[in-house]
Amino acid sequence: MNSGALNRLQHEKSPYLLQHAANPVDWHPWGEEAFSRAKAEDKPVFLSVGYSTCHWCHVMAHESFEDEETASLLNGAFVCVKVDREERPDIDGVYMRVCQIMTGGGGWPLTIVMTPERRSFFAATYIPKESRWGRKGLVELIPRIVELWRTERERIEAEAAGTLSVLRQSVSGRGETPGEELLSEAFGELRDQYDEEFGGFGDAPKFPMPHQLLFLLRYGQRSGEGEAVRMAERTLRAMRRGGIFDQLGYGLHRYSTDRKWLVPHFEKMLYDQALFALAATEAFRPGSGEEHGRTAREVMEYVLRDLRASDGGFYAAEDADSEGEEGRFYLWRRGEIVSLLGPDVGERFCSAYGVRDEGNVRDEATRRLTGNNVLFLEGAEDSSRFREARRILLEARGKRIRPRQDDKILTDWNGLMIAALAKGAAVLGDASLVAAASRAASHILETHRAEDGSLLHCLRGEQAPLPAMADDYAFFTWGLIELYEATFSSSYLRAAMELTEAFIASFWDDTSSSFYSTRAGETGDLLFRRRELLDGAVPSANSAAMMNLLRLGRMTGRTDLEDKARRVAGALPGELSEHLAACAWALAGILAAREAPCEIVLAGKPGSASMERLLNAARKFYLPHAVILGAGPRGSDWDLAGLAPGAEKYRDDAGDAAVHVCAGFSCKSPVSTPEEVSDLLKGLGKNKTPES
Repeated sequence: MNSGALNRLQHEKSPYLLQHAANPVDWHPWGEEAFSRAKAEDKPVFLSVGYSTCHWCHVMAHESFEDEETASLLNGAFVCVKVDREERPDIDGVYMRVCQIMTGGGGWPLTIVMTPERRSFFAATYIPKESRWGRKGLVELIPRIVELWRTERERIEAEAAGTLSVLRQSVSGRGETPGEELLSEAFGELRDQYDEEFGGFGDAPKFPMPHQLLFLLRYGQRSGEGEAVRMAERTLRAMRRGGIFDQLGYGLHRYSTDRKWLVPHFEKMLYDQALFALAATEAFRPGSGEEHGRTAREVMEYVLRDLRASDGGFYAAEDADSEGEEGRFYLWRRGEIVSLLGPDVGERFCSAYGVRDEGNVRDEATRRLTGNNVLFLEGAEDSSRFREARRILLEARGKRIRPRQDDKILTDWNGLMIAALAKGAAVLGDASLVAAASRAASHILETHRAEDGSLLHCLRGEQAPLPAMADDYAFFTWGLIELYEATFSSSYLRAAMELTEAFIASFWDDTSSSFYSTRAGETGDLLFRRRELLDGAVPSANSAAMMNLLRLGRMTGRTDLEDKARRVAGALPGELSEHLAACAWALAGILAAREAPCEIVLAGKPGSASMERLLNAARKFYLPHAVILGAGPRGSDWDLAGLAPGAEKYRDDAGDAAVHVCAGFSCKSPVSTPEEVSDLLKGLGKNKTPES
């Protein structure tokens, strides 16, 4: 294939696949054509999975997939297939698990070599063109794989079958809900991994993993373990002050390459923004946690400014690279800053934000300082001192060439962002956030639906719609639940219940007491129908569904939903025993399942001044395992008719506002003043312990 010609990806809609449409590699999209050709030509399939904003995906593309020599080797040895992991997380999930089994690790780009029957016999992540850094290069690997395919086919196929057998091992789902000792053990494991000096867990590279922080906040609140809260809050502060956080335009980069949170991998993913904002919002409390509230607002400001589509949905990501270099858009030279701000302010800004003449970023190969600086807050500096300076620098940065944007609108990631915005609106009292969440939810409900009403995973231009997977149902339902608690509009609760019923009907496996990742009948092009119980960069669909089922069951009085949530919890112990830290949101679900139900119902006239006062009083308390409902007159937006019989009975057609609380399997007398609400809720749970 000649350089500059278009391969079979030219007709795709995915931004990632289109980035590779002019490669000399003869790429196929995932589909029967590729595997039929592999069988006919008796060739293995070379599968490369990545995404459009992935730095190391770009590196491998520039080194190998755009290189005539390497492309010729690939085309001669394999049928080559490209997959966008955001477009097809079902394919990525199967083969990432293969990589983890075969190599003990994973990541992107994901490289798999498989038989024409889709059975893997080689797995890796990034592979350089030529051997270096202890990694064998593609130009050496390809001839070796060809030789093995020719001379040791029987062994290859036997090993591939063995890997498939491990993948297909069933999950037992008849266990009991794990007990307190497991939660305590999980906290202990995170405490052992905690970096006391810089916050976060483990050594470099450091990933945000906000759902671990959410578990710690909730565990600390329930157990009175102040150390858990301190670890979570200190980690949030360290990330906000570090280079992993964009100090000018806000938003969180993908991960830190060092343990100090200084130099990030510069891509920005929608799901990271959503989960980080959720954790910061949950850490906020009036009087002692305002900085976390500011962090949450800043993250959401970035998303609403730079990732929001005109129709209200949210784009998937922004690239790490611009003008062919990672981080170029975000890095600064000291002289540039002093020139823009003037010598006095410029010198003070550079001192506050760690900017040096020699730079604070090292070249990846030579480890020498480059003169480039990533901005981070040094010492105890307060960013509010430099508000005008940051505005000037942000304006100047805006004239640079921006990183590419991946403008796919994914149902699952939008669900997480809707949840963050709605939670932020309720806790921070910002009506603009709930308006943005409502608009995004309306967009998904109106456009990301098939003719039969089922959800779709992704829409972009004229792209053929892709059916939704478990993550889409679980995360979007999460968003709808948060949106209901922020607005009490019964339409959101009704939509959450309808999607949950459809989710159970199409994804539930009674044998394993867990949810499949794909809908029944939609695994024809995959090795097997996968279940995911472990959390990754985002919570697993099963852990998110467990929390959704508990909340919806308690809101509506549907004990069957609570029972199903407990069955999911019972399916987890085998996974949890070896991977406690990788099950943080599942652990939060187990924590919730072990809590006695707590329902708070605001009954009366929606929007009245007295109702708003009661609502504001109720929202001052951190009660993560309580559900809160609004019960209004017939025909009002808060009308719960047919949805929540237990709460509906409290509605007061006379229009007076009252709060009804049922906790610990008993109901309290209704109260009607903010002071009474405070007194009542104060005793329902320990408030978070401030960081010492």
